[in-house]
Amino acid sequence: MDQAGPMGVTHVLAERSDRVARAMLTSLTVEHHLEKVGVEVVYANEAVGGTESGRLRTRRYSQVDAEIYRATLLEMSMGGQIQHAINGWNHGYPPYPYIAVVDEDAPEPREGRFGVTRPKKKLAPHPDSRRFNAARELCRLRREEHLRGGDIIAVLEADPDRYPIEGRWTYNLVEGLIANPKLTGYQVYNRKASRTGRAGYTTLNPISQWVWSPKEVHEPVVSLEEWKAAQEVTAGLRASKDAGGPLLRIRAAARQRGLTVTVVNSSDTHTLYRIGDRKVALPNPLPQVLAQQIIDDLGGTP
Repeated sequence: MDQAGPMGVTHVLAERSDRVARAMLTSLTVEHHLEKVGVEVVYANEAVGGTESGRLRTRRYSQVDAEIYRATLLEMSMGGQIQHAINGWNHGYPPYPYIAVVDEDAPEPREGRFGVTRPKKKLAPHPDSRRFNAARELCRLRREEHLRGGDIIAVLEADPDRYPIEGRWTYNLVEGLIANPKLTGYQVYNRKASRTGRAGYTTLNPISQWVWSPKEVHEPVVSLEEWKAAQEVTAGLRASKDAGGPLLRIRAAARQRGLTVTVVNSSDTHTLYRIGDRKVALPNPLPQVLAQQIIDDLGGTP
């Protein structure tokens, strides 16, 4: 538009107003900028002659119709995506512990449907069962031990055979898995808003806008209650960077000595940890006094 004047353009011809933009504000903005440099916008479907008010009325009505049509298309598309999630079919790339498989029970697309049809897919456990265990463990580390992303990564990387990953564990992957409600066995849609006005940038929608399947539609990694508890812990950690606990102090002390704290086994009352080459059984919850004793013992580790 900035070059229209210097290039000697006097008229811009379009088939109709919605060919410029479906949104009325956008088409008006284009017309306004072109008018400022002396360029007239002409729509081929508008009648020639008549009064200026009549021409303007016809043009604005057409632009309103175009925006209403755009809103209708978006509503229909959103409705289809909501029904897609309610039926348990997956959107997007499957989370780490899952793969997407074609749903053989999905209804056949109706004949004459416009556009290319893609098979409906549901989530299924990844062939490598260690991934399920890894996802379950990292959720537990957040929920029960209140570990931050970096500490969870240290635990996972310390035992790559037990917690496999293509490439390496990253903060975004760990935090994304902990926050992903699909790990509960439910299908969830509309968690993120991609239309933010910034290319490549998304934001999270309020949970009240999420669309959940009415029941579990694939094998869960954690229960819905466990997932909710993990989100509460995450919120607490973000609210206070100084938040921590006895086990977090032990992990920090061990890291200073080049050691990693990993879980070997656990029960309702105790958890068996490996600290370096030693195994220590600690009660749940862990008292501060006992944590300090472990930290003091680590001071004598060669």
